[in-house]
Amino acid sequence: MMNTSTNTSRVVGLDAHPDSFTATILSGLTPASAVVEKMFNKVPLGQLVQWAKKNTSASDLIVLEASGNSFHIVRSLESIGRKSKVLESCHMGKLKEAHANNDKISAIRIGKAYLAGIAKIVWVPDQVTQERRDTFHAYSKSVRRSTQLINRLKSFLSDHGVRLSNQGHPQNQEKIIWQARQWSPRERLVIQGLFMELRHAKEQQAHWNHLMAQEVLNDSLLLSLTRLTGVREIIAYSIGAIVGDINRFASPKKLVAYIGLNPAFDNSGEGEWKGGIKGHGRRDLRSYLIEAAQSILRSKHDLAKWGKKLMARKGSMKLAVAAIARKLAVAIWYLMKGSWSGVEEIDTAMKLKIGKMISKMGKEGLTSIGKTRKAFREEIEQNLRKGREYFLKRIKSSPPNNVLTATS
Repeated sequence: MMNTSTNTSRVVGLDAHPDSFTATILSGLTPASAVVEKMFNKVPLGQLVQWAKKNTSASDLIVLEASGNSFHIVRSLESIGRKSKVLESCHMGKLKEAHANNDKISAIRIGKAYLAGIAKIVWVPDQVTQERRDTFHAYSKSVRRSTQLINRLKSFLSDHGVRLSNQGHPQNQEKIIWQARQWSPRERLVIQGLFMELRHAKEQQAHWNHLMAQEVLNDSLLLSLTRLTGVREIIAYSIGAIVGDINRFASPKKLVAYIGLNPAFDNSGEGEWKGGIKGHGRRDLRSYLIEAAQSILRSKHDLAKWGKKLMARKGSMKLAVAAIARKLAVAIWYLMKGSWSGVEEIDTAMKLKIGKMISKMGKEGLTSIGKTRKAFREEIEQNLRKGREYFLKRIKSSPPNNVLTATS
């Protein structure tokens, strides 16, 4: 989102750090005419609210670069009636001068970048979306950690002449590992340590997966996303965490571009170049939709038939997978907007998917909510039928119903 409005009395450039901030109050409508009224250097961050009350007004706009605590700062300022916006850090970094830089210069640069209308505005997620993002990032880290430890274990074993079968998890082959050769006491300690770390990482992954499954099954919007082919609790939760408020995307194309499923191109001058889908958009969500598209292509679903025809015509499996993922993104937009028909009957595939998501919660999860598996399943199915209000609305084109039927 680009800044197109300078309808404020003053712009305040804020260069924030974990413990302090530097602020510059600018008056003027353009970078050339902007005048520095006041400068505040290295003010303790704990004094931000008191400083804003004393030195700014409700008509001022405070702008800051995206960083670890920028969302917290925005919410703190909004709690006292101050307008604020977060600017994309990647773009701001390109404006940094190579020969000289300090907090004062940065604060002025941030304010003038907004006035120039070239700064991309970062959406500040609401509290629920922020909490979901925190959970999603914790889950993603546990998955990466598990993969790293598996690779470390396999590398150690390979260095000692032991090759594991690609079938099954290394934890399930622990007995085979111990019997593979005569391990020295030190080698045994290394293997035991790797297994300890791996078990801990898998426990963390299962913990976050349990929380994600429970929230998806109890949230009408997230649950409705599982109607889509290839979408289960992890992808549905990631959509809720990353996309957040669907109303910030005016059309399906906007969501597709945000995820990064639109191909890159350059048609400047006489040259013409067309690229792939890497290098832009939300890589985390895009990878999940690509994974879902790959599973769809291996199935007998109608969308798989369409993808295989496209693959045969274009001669590229990657292109077909990306096209299916793009269809999923479009379907997600329509479904989150409510522009779809309601659920009249829960088919076999959807019942199977619900059963798998309940299993992810485990017995402890069902006990924590005080429900039996059967009672919870009935509640989920009822929520699917009546939990959301759907309306059929034509928006340029019809929603892609060929991705509606859900398969696990």
